[in-house]
Amino acid sequence: MPKLKHTESDNFFLLCGPCAIEGEDMALRIAEKVISITDKLEIPYVFKGSFKKANRSRIDSFTGIGNEKALKILRKVSETFDVPTVTDIHEVSDAAMAAEYVDVLQIPAFLVRQTDLVVAAAKTDKVVNLKKGQFMSPEAMKHAVQKVKDAGNDKAWITDRGTMFGYQDMIVDFRGIPTMRQYAPTVLDVTHSLQQPNQSIGVTGGRPDMIETIARAGVVNNVDGLFIETHFDPANAKSDGANMLHLDNLEGLLSNLVAIRKTIKSL
Repeated sequence: MPKLKHTESDNFFLLCGPCAIEGEDMALRIAEKVISITDKLEIPYVFKGSFKKANRSRIDSFTGIGNEKALKILRKVSETFDVPTVTDIHEVSDAAMAAEYVDVLQIPAFLVRQTDLVVAAAKTDKVVNLKKGQFMSPEAMKHAVQKVKDAGNDKAWITDRGTMFGYQDMIVDFRGIPTMRQYAPTVLDVTHSLQQPNQSIGVTGGRPDMIETIARAGVVNNVDGLFIETHFDPANAKSDGANMLHLDNLEGLLSNLVAIRKTIKSL
């Protein structure tokens, strides 16, 4: 992938950034901090930011600052820091539009069985990051990957973001990691796996105190990449603040995970 650095380090790769692009200053501030950390630890890094939030609990929830404005900010992050970027898409028409600005197109978990959307993303020839549906088995993701391949694109990733556990909780089944790695490079979405959805107030909750626990387990089980949403002020983030990692805690977390990765690789 263009601009992806530290690929010889034998580290996991990292998709990391805010849930949503709230503005240029915040995106650049977060990117600069994460890049300083990943360069120090030699972690291959892709900046993450949603240009639009289509799946919201309530109609009055924040959805974005405008598609073109947010996509231009993603491009500026890429050009400023020479890093690849990823954003999620929700409609077939989003695929070609977003592909003009980013390197990886992400299919949200709720939409990963939408064949037209997956095929549209694949046909851009970008990397397609397929989030495993909360309602799907690891084995079922083989078919989502096959849709990308059948569309003529061999650049697919799978991202596990937890499985529904009752109405208001998620659980990670770590047995799924080796299964999905048979089909494509596999990422663990640490922060979304700790969501507590469907709250009666219409705002998703979360357990950010468990981020390191889940991330460590993913690294121990040889996950190829990690997905972590972070913000310098999670309490006031416009989306998913309840389960995001505070930016100040990222370096300590990643340092521990790199050390664990080295230990696991030596066994």
